[in-house]
Amino acid sequence: MCLLDLSPRPDEKFLGCGKLTGFQCLLKHKDGLSVILLFFFPSGCLIGAVNLKSSNRTPVVQEFESVELSCIITDSQTNDPRIEWKKIQDDQTTYVFFDNKIQGDLAGRAELLGKTSLKIWNVTRRDSALYRCEVVARNDRKEIDEIVIELTVQVKPVTPVCRVPKAVPVGKSATLHCQESEGSPRPHYSWYRNDVPLPTDSRANPRFRNSSFFLNSETGTLVFSAVHKEDSGQYYCIASNDAGSARCEEQEMEVYDLNIGGIIGGILVVLTVLALITVGICCAYRRGYFINKKQDGESYKNPGKPDGVNYIRTDDEGDFRHKSSFVI
Repeated sequence: MCLLDLSPRPDEKFLGCGKLTGFQCLLKHKDGLSVILLFFFPSGCLIGAVNLKSSNRTPVVQEFESVELSCIITDSQTNDPRIEWKKIQDDQTTYVFFDNKIQGDLAGRAELLGKTSLKIWNVTRRDSALYRCEVVARNDRKEIDEIVIELTVQVKPVTPVCRVPKAVPVGKSATLHCQESEGSPRPHYSWYRNDVPLPTDSRANPRFRNSSFFLNSETGTLVFSAVHKEDSGQYYCIASNDAGSARCEEQEMEVYDLNIGGIIGGILVVLTVLALITVGICCAYRRGYFINKKQDGESYKNPGKPDGVNYIRTDDEGDFRHKSSFVI
């Protein structure tokens, strides 16, 4: 309140600015005397300047819900300021509200609330972005002000894809995988065996002292350095974030003992068979089954005959003589 000892009492007028960091006191006396008192606080508020504020600069909403982007004019001397909303995403800026109309992909599912706030229905993951509210007040000393709001749309995870080995021998390593690609923010993963949640490190929980595994909740991998019989069971994975959770179907992993006696017996049988085959081949070779013999009475091929010589075969097989011929 302005306190001034005048009689009769003058009219008073207060002009607020932002968070009342400064004001103007206008005193008007009926005799025509006017006195203007200006008071300023250290925040440097400018009288007659458009100023904006928001009730929530970082709204978070789940997909397919509605959200209000709050933009409120706290001070302005302009009755009909120009309002614009812009969307900033992937280093690109596009209009959302311009020329008194909703623009772009928000057309048909957004409207202006009051003078400046923006309401969006049925938000999708593509609506996650920065939104800038800009106000131009031509009659104000500071004509332009803007405020940026960051909208985050959360997406519930879908059913993750799980991969569990069906059978693993005792003492061998094994890796179980769980992946989900739709959730936003990125989900965290947890594994269950027979409906019992598994810790990230088996060594940290006495209940799993007979196991040796490590769970990466960021990637969804469950790694056994060496499986034990107690690790057999039904396994499933849950992917969860702030929007919700989803799980895959149970899959069984069997851990079986190796039959050492059977393995050794099999090896001995194979070695025995190989030894018998080797002995048989050696005996056959010594008896000459693998040596090529020339048959008796092998026929001879006629050698090439020189010009002027005819070869005549006698009655005795293999006896040859030649007869000279005369060349005319």
